[in-house]
Amino acid sequence: MGEPGMPSDPAALGNPKAEPGLPTPVLFCWSGGKDSALALHALRQRADIRMAGLLTTVTDAYDRISMHGVRRTLLLQQADRLGLPLAEVRIPPKCCNAVYESRMDEALRVQLAAGIRTVAFGDIFLADLRAYREQNLARLDMRAIFPLWKRDTGRLAREFWNLGFRAIVVSIDAKKLDRNCAGRELTPEFFEQLPAGVDPCGENGEFHSFVFAGPIFPRPLEIERGEVVERDGYLFCDVRERRPG
Repeated sequence: MGEPGMPSDPAALGNPKAEPGLPTPVLFCWSGGKDSALALHALRQRADIRMAGLLTTVTDAYDRISMHGVRRTLLLQQADRLGLPLAEVRIPPKCCNAVYESRMDEALRVQLAAGIRTVAFGDIFLADLRAYREQNLARLDMRAIFPLWKRDTGRLAREFWNLGFRAIVVSIDAKKLDRNCAGRELTPEFFEQLPAGVDPCGENGEFHSFVFAGPIFPRPLEIERGEVVERDGYLFCDVRERRPG
């Protein structure tokens, strides 16, 4: 039986050229965080799925993953550990929706030309975001799939830890979480201490994370915490590659 929100028939995944018995190539919209890691891990358990690559939005002026604020160098290390090609969607700071959609459309057309018609996301329960993604992909004759859809976020947080994943909080909404949450590791204690009303997976944007170890990686990324800075109501913990010595 497939993951919730995923059809089990390869042809139903949105690739009209899919042949019975052959795995469907899937592009993953990768943020570098825990939900992406859990969703990718779930997809890799399926014989009818072949992960074809990653797609990540990077903010040009900062050279960092958009929203998360993680250095692009660490994103490249994740992709290398995963053994998947990485396509980047480059956007300017404070990017308007029209520019974002135009550049995403360009990137997806390249994937479509390569024969990929199915795109996976780590979204869990935001119905309006799911509908937005599905509508944009439908214009290109592509389809979105959501391996974690409607899963209980408290259970997902526990599953993340139990599977052996490790991640660090890289950004928080300063209105919802204390400053000391930025830079913390996602341990059972972290999840237990979250204030009431904060989703355990940060699905409402309360926090974002960077995964540096787990079953999807052959070996952990060596990282260290840097300074915490505030920008536009969000706190970002600068994570960087661990320096020798």
